[in-house]
This record gives sequence, C-alpha cells and structure tokens, in this order.
Amino acid sequence: MSNHLSLLPAWDDAEGVRRASELFLATYGGRPDGVWAAPGRVNLIGEHLDYNGGFSLPFALPHRTFVALARRDDEFVRLVSDLGAGEPWTGSLDDLGPGRAAGWIAYAGGPAWVLRDEGLPVGGFDAAIASCVPLGAGLSSSAALETAVALALDELFHDGTLGADDAGRTRLAAACVRAENEVAGAATGGMDQAAALRTTAGHALLIDSHDASVRQVPLDLDAAGLAVLVIDTRAPHALADGQYASRRAACERAAARLAVRTLCEVADPEAALARLDDPEEVRRARHVFTEQERVRRVIDLVSASRLSEIGPDLDGSHASLAGDYEVSCRELDVAVSAARDAGARGARMTGGGFGGSAIALVERGAESRVADAVASAFAEHGFNPPAFLVARASAPGGRVA
Repeated sequence: MSNHLSLLPAWDDAEGVRRASELFLATYGGRPDGVWAAPGRVNLIGEHLDYNGGFSLPFALPHRTFVALARRDDEFVRLVSDLGAGEPWTGSLDDLGPGRAAGWIAYAGGPAWVLRDEGLPVGGFDAAIASCVPLGAGLSSSAALETAVALALDELFHDGTLGADDAGRTRLAAACVRAENEVAGAATGGMDQAAALRTTAGHALLIDSHDASVRQVPLDLDAAGLAVLVIDTRAPHALADGQYASRRAACERAAARLAVRTLCEVADPEAALARLDDPEEVRRARHVFTEQERVRRVIDLVSASRLSEIGPDLDGSHASLAGDYEVSCRELDVAVSAARDAGARGARMTGGGFGGSAIALVERGAESRVADAVASAFAEHGFNPPAFLVARASAPGGRVA
C-alpha cells in the first residue's frame, strides 16, 4: 500500500486479548473469566437475499471483536467499550430488552436478554469490548459484537453447549438475529451472524436462508492469483434509519401478492414480475430474482476453480443494487467505477448499502495500484479519504483466552 493510503489493521489474538483484558482490569479492577472473539464479514455476493429466502456467500474477516467477560452472582450487567466514553453502562438484564437498550448497548447486551428469554440460565456479567472491525463500514461490526458476547455467555452460563457444534451455533446465531431485530431495532436478516459463527478458515459460507442450511465453499484466492480488496468509503452507514426496513417491507409485500413466503420461492420470476403492478415492488423483486441467479453462477465458477471469471457477476450485482434496489450512494459508485478502471476483474458494493464498503476482485500484487486509483478518485470528488483492507477467509468466533 502507498504511504498515503490507510490500511485497516487486523489484530492477532494476543493483541485483541491484551486490549480487552486491560480495559476490563482498568474498568472493573479484576480479571475476566475469559476472552472471546468473533469476526466481521465481507459478502462476496448475494446481497439483501438473507431475508428473502435466498443464497448469500460471505466469508469471515481477520478483523475481530474481542470481549473480556466475567460472570456475576447477581442480575446486574456492566458494559464498557474501547469506543465509549470510559464510564461503564450499568443496568439489569431486564434493562437490555426491546425498547430499553439503545446504541452499542443494544448489540452488546441484547443477546443476554434474548438467551434468557429463550430459557438459558443467563445471569449478570461484566464485559469489556475491544474491536478492530471498522464501524459503519458495512462489515458487520454489530454481528461480531453480538456473537462474541453470545459465545461468552453460552460458555459461562451454559457450559458452552451451544458453541460446541454447528446446530448449537445455528441457535446462537438466531438469538443474535433476534437481538438485532428486536432490541437494536435493525430489520436485518441472518447472514452476518451465520458468517461470524459458522464459517471455517479458508472458506466462504454458502447460506441458504430458506432453511438456514450452510455449505463450506473453498475460497483459495492465493491459488487463483487474486485478492479481494475491501474499500471502506467512510460514508455513513446505518441500518436502523428506516431505509433498510423499507426495502424489506417492499419485498414482503411483493411476496404476499405472489402468494409465497419469500421471494426466492418464486418458480417463474418473469411471470411473477408481470403479475406485480407496483413499480417499487417490481424493482425490488427483480433485484432479488437476478441476484439469486448471480449467486448460483458464482458458486458454479468458484466450485470449478474458475474464480477469475466471477467479475461480471460482481459488476451485475452492483448495477442491480444501485438501480433496482437503490441502496448504493455516490461514494460506493465512484469506488466501484475507479476500481474497475484501474484493472479490477469486477467490483460491487457489499453489505446493506447506503454507505459502507465496496469490494474489488483484483490480481494479486495489484492491490496498491487499485487502491491508489480509488483514493485519487475520491480526492477528485471531494470525498473523505477511503480506507482499505485485504480480505482473507478467516476463522469463526470462539474463545481466545
């Protein structure tokens, strides 16, 4: 990377453990019972399909959220974050329920309320949070926080039963989705939590949200001579401001008109689009139908060791997200265009949209050149300087100390 470019660093486990443990000690005056970590994610393709019953193909980032946590003998909870004001939030488990917790407290504490609501013997706890998952970048910092806390609570209050196998991790992921939907008020699907808990290193995770089944898909970028460059546009990214929810609601209305539970259950997309008469619902449904086909093509190509050929589907995904789904923004469009002009095989926005990040599939060794081109384009447009990271398919969440 050039010297003027910002490369977002990933902490190794030792660094993350040190930061979270030191914050715990400074705040609470003792040592935690352990430290747990969970990753952010980048979605290769399959955007806004998780709540539409379709496929997505995320993989875990090396950037992780670390949670140092200790069990208490009462019902009180104390939470502190390296991004907070220094003073810990203090309340009860009941204070972490829907309509009571807000901001990062909802993501950090919401899983505790949900797990107890589902019958797990969760009690009070102290937690200190340190993270290198960039906030507001569309890389799922919220799910990284939720799932790290959920893994810790499962181990300290439930003997780690749920974190021990994929079935249990599926249940933990679902609890974290409830926390995000009901406590934090963000109407997201389940892709992010599944990516944080159910991936394996060196693989992307093919998620079928129709039945929550997953398949590990080998993603050997090095062998293909390729890299995934993540471009954090630094444009504000928020999912709880109503825009995300309005897209989801339009899809649900379209599905109801077509007499299916989710849009990806439609057998004949062309006929279905002809039956819809609301222009907004037509556009949203068309993105869902075409994105599902793009995911299928990418899976076939990746499975056949033809990773270098997925670029046109990445490009098509961005065009659909910008046009039919209307979740892009100027910064994302400029990042994608500049990356392509600099030689990227394909590029698209990733995540919920309305800001956040884009990804570019580039030749190994061309990361700096493409990043330079994107940074120059941002400067020409008067945007804030972007940041960059190189994504590698990393490990899922778990205990690290």
